[in-house]
Amino acid sequence: MQPKRAVIMVIDACGVGSLPDYRNYDEIAASHTLKSTCQYAFEKMGGIKLPILSNLGLSNIDELPGLVPDETAIGSWGKMQELNDAKDTITGHWEMMGIKALNPFPYYPNGFPDEIINEFKKQTGTSEVLGNCPASGTTIINDFGDEHQISKAPIIYTSADSVLQIAANVEVVALETLYQWCEIAREIMRGKHEVARIIARPFATNKKFVAGSTKASEMKYVRLGEKRHDYSVLPHSKSVLDLVLEHEGNVTGLGKIQDIFAGVGVPNNIHTDSNEDGLNKLLNILDTKPQSNKEVLFINLVETDSNYGHRRDPEGFAKALEAIDQRMQEVISKITPNDILMISADHGCDPCAVGSDHTREHVPILLYSPIIPAGDLGTRKTFADIGATILDWFDIPNKGLAISGESLLN
Repeated sequence: MQPKRAVIMVIDACGVGSLPDYRNYDEIAASHTLKSTCQYAFEKMGGIKLPILSNLGLSNIDELPGLVPDETAIGSWGKMQELNDAKDTITGHWEMMGIKALNPFPYYPNGFPDEIINEFKKQTGTSEVLGNCPASGTTIINDFGDEHQISKAPIIYTSADSVLQIAANVEVVALETLYQWCEIAREIMRGKHEVARIIARPFATNKKFVAGSTKASEMKYVRLGEKRHDYSVLPHSKSVLDLVLEHEGNVTGLGKIQDIFAGVGVPNNIHTDSNEDGLNKLLNILDTKPQSNKEVLFINLVETDSNYGHRRDPEGFAKALEAIDQRMQEVISKITPNDILMISADHGCDPCAVGSDHTREHVPILLYSPIIPAGDLGTRKTFADIGATILDWFDIPNKGLAISGESLLN
């Protein structure tokens, strides 16, 4: 049997239009992350350049300002609805792999209640915490960094995701202590307070500090991404990744994939520092011989979400998409007749929407293999069609999944 590979690329937060129930998620107007980004680029930047993604079918999904539908697309295209009652990273990725979230994860738009903070202080022995509010990670460490230097108190904050993040300067608080704080927080945040992730956010004094600069790389304090650690909720059910492993396959995550699944079903993970670094490492893997006859490569390209979507920066979002597009020909060139490539997103985060939250949207689905005819995949009922396609490609029975999905190959 020839080794076969399934490559799943998630362009984080690249939604393609609101789901009908978006108003149930505190959204006052419909969103369309990709269209908003293209519209901004068309009006302010002379247009957006996505020739390879368009050739894979992206410009055929919807009318997008500055992009022309590709009548000679080499990939298949469509969009998918989310069945899970959410619009966050974990539930989006889970649904792709056939996992149904049993309950919506809680959010804390006003910070964490006293019962949580007081229990955290009691169990950690800290006399105070700093922050306790929704914030940008790069901003809050600079807002409270000097005070943290003196008090050594943890900086606690949340975001538009279901997450509790704890930041500490490694020059002030030992990294092991920060991790212990997160482990304690993980146990406190159970039951009704079970957030999807607790994240350790170590930072340090910036040697490239430029007084008055608003660039994250030039602020007084900078995050140490390579020392970040996530403490995620265990998946609520069996996943496609589990089935691949049970059938003597192999799964490798790149970026935050292993953290999203709390390690379950993702025995191998490669840390990435940026989208560019992630794509470089993916290309390196594609150049090597598969480790098994059924190889899943699963990568998340996070910058569209974390750097630009939440910060409502459509220009940055557009440039990030263009940077991905500039590497896609390299990826396509390494997809053999024994491989399939699927490109999607986990939710929306419209950079032109009100606020800084994710937006509940359809997500794109692009499918490519040299041996698969291009065509319109329509609107799919669930993100789980990605997982169903993986199983179909590897001829693995689609059994035991909470959301089974339908293969895109049918």
